[in-house]
Amino acid sequence: MEDKIKVYLADDHQMLIEGMKAVIKSNENFEVVGYSLNGVNLIEDVTISDADILIMDINMPKIDGIEVLKEYSRLKRPFKVIVLSSYDDLKLVREVMKLGARGYLTKQSAAESIIEALVEVTKGEEYFCKIMHEKILNSFVQNNQEWSQNKIVADINLTQRELVILKLIALEFSGKKIGEKLFISANTVETHRKNLLKKVNVKSSIGLAKYAIRNNLIDNLKGESDVID
Repeated sequence: MEDKIKVYLADDHQMLIEGMKAVIKSNENFEVVGYSLNGVNLIEDVTISDADILIMDINMPKIDGIEVLKEYSRLKRPFKVIVLSSYDDLKLVREVMKLGARGYLTKQSAAESIIEALVEVTKGEEYFCKIMHEKILNSFVQNNQEWSQNKIVADINLTQRELVILKLIALEFSGKKIGEKLFISANTVETHRKNLLKKVNVKSSIGLAKYAIRNNLIDNLKGESDVID
């Protein structure tokens, strides 16, 4: 049997801690190895616990989650961080991902999403709860509903995220820039790009851009560069 993934929890509400512990305990692949109710104890205890993943609230007494992330970034701590927050603010998501967080959960989604988040982050992927995932994508596609329902798109079975990445590739944004705007790593962007190449049946990003032009997708990109820059 493989070793369980060690999870450390940090939140200033004991009830929420107990709730998360109960959910995580229900999955045999993970175990909770400790918890903290404030940022000071968190910085001291999580390293000792030898945790693989830290699930951390942003608003904590003494030292908040942003400062904790800055400290971990400075010290290059090996564990992965999933941020837990009451806020669904994209600016906050951008800030914590730049500081090294690997996932983002709103507190209202934690019960239903925490195991899925742990699984994805363990695999090396970024994870956003459904609320944030939709909000991130909607920030790009809210003015392009006609395009997202295009028959061409339906025929090749693109996901909503692939739609957005295809748009940005067609606009000649780099993988790094796309990652920054969608709060995902350049490696994840590259994975999506490779999937797009297979689905669209072309050999390069130039081929993807030509595909977008050939199928009249570019006309629906008006204003997209203004959103991204």
